[in-house]
Amino acid sequence: MANERQLDDELLQMMQTNEGKSLYELSFDKPVLLVFLRHFGCTFCREALSDIAEQWEEIEKAGSRLVFVHMTSDEVAERYFNRYKLEGVPHISDPDCKFYASFGLVKGNFTQLFGLQSWIRGFSAGVVSGHGVGPQLGDGFQMPGAFVIQDGQIKNSFIHKLASDRPDYIDLVKCCEVEGEA
Repeated sequence: MANERQLDDELLQMMQTNEGKSLYELSFDKPVLLVFLRHFGCTFCREALSDIAEQWEEIEKAGSRLVFVHMTSDEVAERYFNRYKLEGVPHISDPDCKFYASFGLVKGNFTQLFGLQSWIRGFSAGVVSGHGVGPQLGDGFQMPGAFVIQDGQIKNSFIHKLASDRPDYIDLVKCCEVEGEA
């Protein structure tokens, strides 16, 4: 779902990674795949981390940098990132979900979070694929999303309609492939 639009520079400057860099400056260096996660106890968050870990190298080969937004402390988040072999990925802590809201990510309703399709996918992801569930670490109603940001603009996005949606992260970043990188 492409929807190029300018973001508020001040917002992007306020979004500081655990490495002390702003999303604003990162977006001018190279395209950023900004992934807003559900809480770490959610099976779909765990599935997303697994999917992204498998695709991380290809995302970077396309010329993009990965950055996560999460709802816990940096220390807790890093334990999960390390578990999924995503050590060193920059991330932004947003326990109050202010950045989620600024990007238009809403609180899920009953159907989005607990509807039949989410239950079926939850069983598949949690039990069959082994992602399990864990303690709720953040707002259990917060919906996730992914955005490609380049030069302070959203170039592409995926807004989850259901908590169980599974974006194609490689396809998302293809909008900004850097010449010579792909």
